[in-house]
Amino acid sequence: MRLPLFSVIGLSLVMAACMPQASQETSVPHNKASDNVASVYAAPALLELSLPELSVKLAAGETTSLDLTDAYLQRIKALQTDGPQLRAFIELNPAARAFARESDKRRAAGQSLGPLDGIPIALKDNIETLDPMPTTAGAAVLARNVTERDSPLVAGLRSHGAVVLGKTNLSEWANFKSENSSSGYSEIAGQVRNPHVLGRNPCGSSSGSGVAVAASLAAGAVGTETNGSIICPAQVNGVVGFKPTVGLVPQDYIVPISASQDTAGPMTKTVRGAAMMLGPMAGEGADYAATLDVDSLSGTRVGVMAFSLNSDLDLTAKFNAAKDVLAGQGAVLVPIEAFDIATDDFWDKALLVLEYEFKDGVDRYLADAPKPVLTRSLADVIAYNKGAFSEPAYDQDLLIRSDARGALTSADYLAALADIQKAARGDGIDSLLKTYDVDVLIGPSGPIAPLHIPGEADEWGYWAGAGYLAAVAGYPNLTVPMGLVGKIPVGLSFMGAKDSDAKILSYGYAYEQASRARTAPQYLKDDSN
Repeated sequence: MRLPLFSVIGLSLVMAACMPQASQETSVPHNKASDNVASVYAAPALLELSLPELSVKLAAGETTSLDLTDAYLQRIKALQTDGPQLRAFIELNPAARAFARESDKRRAAGQSLGPLDGIPIALKDNIETLDPMPTTAGAAVLARNVTERDSPLVAGLRSHGAVVLGKTNLSEWANFKSENSSSGYSEIAGQVRNPHVLGRNPCGSSSGSGVAVAASLAAGAVGTETNGSIICPAQVNGVVGFKPTVGLVPQDYIVPISASQDTAGPMTKTVRGAAMMLGPMAGEGADYAATLDVDSLSGTRVGVMAFSLNSDLDLTAKFNAAKDVLAGQGAVLVPIEAFDIATDDFWDKALLVLEYEFKDGVDRYLADAPKPVLTRSLADVIAYNKGAFSEPAYDQDLLIRSDARGALTSADYLAALADIQKAARGDGIDSLLKTYDVDVLIGPSGPIAPLHIPGEADEWGYWAGAGYLAAVAGYPNLTVPMGLVGKIPVGLSFMGAKDSDAKILSYGYAYEQASRARTAPQYLKDDSN
């Protein structure tokens, strides 16, 4: 069975106060690449460290921001189009080294801005930044979209001293261009590749951000999600990804898909790293890292969404092993065997909502674009694509269907939005939490990444996981690595109620510290290596 594309990888398908001490986090293993030709691509010891560990090293004077930035830039160039040809980045920031020097000067003067000061991070290329780089959403039509302004989440990270390394590759238009597209492909930079097994799907649309973190090309990255586009690429690339409650992180100056579902979120090697990034991104002054508790699962009632499994026995075995870890930490596991979405034509309505909101959002965004951007509406983009690409890699059926939609005052849009939000919220996550008297819901973060066949549409088979509920509801969802199936990473998803972000992060942190399941990429050509 193949689910509708937008239900699979995201309609994207489709993203601090106290210095962390070494005693606050037991690092997950830094596994080396296997002894084969791919081992030459393994990250040097410094870059394999997690964001919190790098923060401690900067504070201790054991490295500098400039040295870190230079090391990352060198590694990006080595792995981008040579060697494994990861194509994780669209553009590098020419101002990155200057910002790193400023961070080192602040630290030397005793004026550090906090634990993120000097930490190199990457941004998905649908997020605006004042640095001299365009914001393209992977589309050639936006190649001159240099806005010279920071989105609020970037301003928040920058106010804490983070260094923007560059812009990461993504599925074009955050994978809302075609239902026949390939995850991680853009006309600007080509196809992102999964660093664990290069022939496997990197998932979209925040594939470049997920790969950048997994391959140690950045200490952390920002992705965006409409429906799965943080969770899926984080899972299949073996890293942590957090989709916060919609509205927690401001969405201003981000190329939009859906006003009701879009959110940016952090992608890192560890939950603590994601928590460290979230407060500055939200701009609310909260320190999510300070609330992480390794004992938070003790006595916690965990709803086990057995209905979200598929028929893959290997994935089920890995999920069962993760349940054992949770139980070992004192969690009370409550099975949830069945769930039916409580509205007719849920997926048709969900797609209709996104088409309406995409048309409205893109028209508004382009109307305010810099003068060098000549397209001022979605209709202009469609016309440009017809003229610019005689043999496009994929069609633009989603753009065309969206352009035919009307205003957000339309009765069919308002009715569909009300139906799907009720199904995912009151009749969905809220109902599951209340009916089974649980604090959090868990399930697989997705199925095992399939083979990627160049030029062909994604084929994911029968889906696993229930991230669509959190996506449509606008509720938080966290994926944490739960190991490998063969040579492919899989993740454990933690979902909860609206604004339960801190609790979800803490539950995931407790699981992570007990499981220690993250593995470094092997850069294998295929599964037979």
